[in-house]
Amino acid sequence: MPKIPGVSQRDAVRVFEKTGFRIIRQGKHVIMSNGAITLTIPRHNPINAFTLGQIAKQARLTPEEFRRML
Repeated sequence: MPKIPGVSQRDAVRVFEKTGFRIIRQGKHVIMSNGAITLTIPRHNPINAFTLGQIAKQARLTPEEFRRML
């Protein structure tokens, strides 16, 4: 069972914006960067919990930090 629930693409983008990531471009995916790390967020609603867990891991967020920022 994943520790991060599947959330909408908009909620995921909002959480990553709070941690300093900015949207670079949008299309079928939202590409975000903080200067050092680039994230690719699919435009699914909801995003698969396992996919979102891996994206949060790339952003160096723990599942608890991610859930708290929702």
